[in-house]
Amino acid sequence: MRFFHALLAVAAFGSAGSAAPPREPAIVRVRLDTAYGPVVLALDARHAPRTVANFMGYVDDGRFDGMTFYRSARNRQAPTYGFVQGGIRTDARRILPPFPLETTAMTGIKHIDGTISMARRADAGSAGGNFFITIGAMPSMDAKGSYQGYAAFGHVVSGMPVLKRILAQPTGGMGGQLLLRPVKLVRAVRLTGTPHPTGIVKPWLVKTQADPARRK
Repeated sequence: MRFFHALLAVAAFGSAGSAAPPREPAIVRVRLDTAYGPVVLALDARHAPRTVANFMGYVDDGRFDGMTFYRSARNRQAPTYGFVQGGIRTDARRILPPFPLETTAMTGIKHIDGTISMARRADAGSAGGNFFITIGAMPSMDAKGSYQGYAAFGHVVSGMPVLKRILAQPTGGMGGQLLLRPVKLVRAVRLTGTPHPTGIVKPWLVKTQADPARRK
């Protein structure tokens, strides 16, 4: 029965994805508490409403809490510039249903210094629970012609030194971009607006009891 209810919740959220997203203030502020200090974001719900609604679903549900920043993509010619990436990575227990891509051509939000944007695979609608923040302008991530680019949806208000510190950490694997020691994302906290929890089940919080027979 619990599984059936969970399916209903996912179906309801998924169908809501094609409807209007939850009403938010024009600018929604969020604080990311990391092991290196806080980062405060201003998210543009007026111009990127669906992308902000998706991100805030993760925030209001606590889906980012306890996750990490796990990627540092440094510019080879200028290693103090690049982007850092964080989120749920491949934790399928925390992922929310997909949503339509809002390109920079649609929103007018460009990938300048301190922009937060959604990470995705080649599929335009594959963005979900992972995001990146630019250190330095990255216009190559903006939509141009047939290239859809990435969904930028806000910018850093404070905490750029924290992000630069993450960018500078040792890396390896994935073309030399995976942090050897991922930086803990302790929690993501909404600072403005009303929380809109998705109501979808949170499997990572479900604790299972050990089999009594195994404890003997």
